[in-house]
Amino acid sequence: MTNGSGRIEVRRGVPEGAEERVAELYWEAFGRKLGAALGPAPEGRRFIASHLHPDRALTAVDETGGVLGVAGYQLAGRGLVGGDAAAVRARYGQFRGLYRVFLLALLERTPARGELVMDGIAVDPAARGRGIGGLLLDGVEEVAVEQGCRRIRLDVIAENPRARALYERRGFRPVQVRRTPWLRDVLGFGAVTTMHKAVATR
Repeated sequence: MTNGSGRIEVRRGVPEGAEERVAELYWEAFGRKLGAALGPAPEGRRFIASHLHPDRALTAVDETGGVLGVAGYQLAGRGLVGGDAAAVRARYGQFRGLYRVFLLALLERTPARGELVMDGIAVDPAARGRGIGGLLLDGVEEVAVEQGCRRIRLDVIAENPRARALYERRGFRPVQVRRTPWLRDVLGFGAVTTMHKAVATR
């Protein structure tokens, strides 16, 4: 899958050696939300880079192979960023780790039967406006169809209207709003909208 402007290609997986770059993009997009659980940027990025599941990612790369964007998704109990409770405690210690496990649990989303759950899209700020987000969403939909899923589900926070507008343009529709004002000071958002998009099954 390519984009005629600047030869952007969407590939399955994380290119070898690009783990740190993917973690950087993911942190730039979601660091405010993940920072309370994974610590400040250097520490949080390192945790993400060392616990990636490459087979749960699509990456947008330019003609030099540089990664400009990433989309993660969950299938069969695995998402883009791994690291179970034991891994969190091993990295942060028993006391600090327990609190972080609790915060990460608040962000967990379990796919329903026949559902692919997106882990989010992150695009290099310097490359926005080139259709990369749309290409990544097309790639996610291809994966969903191949896996026999009947719909794609994602969550978007109220503080990210730009992302919601992209999803709506690509056929996603809001189905539920969960207001979480008690999380605003901790995780940086006070409401989450769940959106669905039906996909054609083979």
